[in-house]
Amino acid sequence: MQSVAYKMQGNILHFLFLAMSLQHALLTSLIEKSSSGYELARRFDKSIAYFWHATHQQIYRELARMEQQEWVTSSIVAGGRAGKRLFEVQPAGREELRRWASEAGEPGELRDEMMLKLRADAAIGPLGLSDEITRRLQLHEIKLRNYREIEASDFSEAKPSRETQIRYLILKAGIAFEEGRITWSQDALATLSRMQ
Repeated sequence: MQSVAYKMQGNILHFLFLAMSLQHALLTSLIEKSSSGYELARRFDKSIAYFWHATHQQIYRELARMEQQEWVTSSIVAGGRAGKRLFEVQPAGREELRRWASEAGEPGELRDEMMLKLRADAAIGPLGLSDEITRRLQLHEIKLRNYREIEASDFSEAKPSRETQIRYLILKAGIAFEEGRITWSQDALATLSRMQ
């Protein structure tokens, strides 16, 4: 049975992969588990969508491109619904993922519309942003609780495998991000309250 962390790993680091291409996200997901396009799209909706949004149409389009590039192959699933195809990563796809992962990249930049709304508040006067910041604070608190539950249930082994240790690093980055957003949100609310 897959661990909660495996199912929710995409939820863990939505801020780290902003520059990642959809093809590389798909390759990673397919290396973890060969899937049909439908299954892959569902896995995206439940996990990877937290850091890389893609519609089902985009996923199917990219799978077709990746098949043309010979990064993946697909085969008809025996006994499956008509036309159901299982996608598997090929050596060329693994090599592309290695190439991409070894490239130097820039750290993700903060791109949050709340920062622009605060600039607007500073420029034209109070816009009543406290309610929205409070709502976001609650969402960050929920995510942090979820991450802590995953930490307690899936990362308590005395001698974890290499894969488990790396997944835990991802979880710890997600925890740190949520803690940082909670601290910032509390500070923003206190600052706005003092100015009323």
